[in-house]
Amino acid sequence: MKNDVILTVKNIYRTYGGNDEEKEVEALRNVNLEVRKGEFISIIGASGCGKTTLLRLIAGLDKPASGTVSLGDTPITGPDPKRGYVFQQGGLFSWLTVEQNIAAGLKARGVYGKEKDKIPHFIELTGLQGFEKAYPHQISGGMAQRVAIARSLINDPEILLLDEPMGALDSFTRADLQDKLLEIQRNSGITMILVTHDVDEAVYLSDRIVIMTPRPGKIAEILDVNLSKKRNRASENFIEYRNRILDRFHLASLEPEPEYYI
Repeated sequence: MKNDVILTVKNIYRTYGGNDEEKEVEALRNVNLEVRKGEFISIIGASGCGKTTLLRLIAGLDKPASGTVSLGDTPITGPDPKRGYVFQQGGLFSWLTVEQNIAAGLKARGVYGKEKDKIPHFIELTGLQGFEKAYPHQISGGMAQRVAIARSLINDPEILLLDEPMGALDSFTRADLQDKLLEIQRNSGITMILVTHDVDEAVYLSDRIVIMTPRPGKIAEILDVNLSKKRNRASENFIEYRNRILDRFHLASLEPEPEYYI
């Protein structure tokens, strides 16, 4: 419903270059999105189609050439803890321990003294008990991504933005982290937007999947995932969704379809 909309992306264009020495590249063309509170949205598409550019615009880490991005009624003009961002490689501080990395979010906001008691809760929430004093080089890639997620969540964001945080993980670690994300969302009700190349991951996690065209990035297709929250990757319905997405993605790559709103 309209009053459930938490994020609005309206008529977004993003170009790069265009000076005397560099040809202009159109990364995004007329992108329009509406995301409702509590949804899990995945954005998929070919490399270079603008998925991460769109996520960075939502985070306030980049600015559009034209159009607006708003959280509620407030235009997004720069980074804000209300939009947590988890990078592909986690972005942990190598010289800080697990708990110090998580605390960095509080220190950046100047509320560490008042809210440091929250740290044990987020360590437990992300399954990092026993590793509080460990440094990034002493933990696995999956644990490092959990630290990055905890560092974003401790700021109580309205939206968690995930830029392929599981892309470099092995299949078992990836599946475990997927389940942890679903558990966190189920318990907190936070809105999540994930950029991924993995169709199975998108089907397993998402309420809706946005398929983007190759550059210039446009929304080619949106698929509602009408499966139960507890999903079986080997089920006939799951495989059917995966095949439908692969087919639609192929079609989107060949011939862009009209934009959709979500």
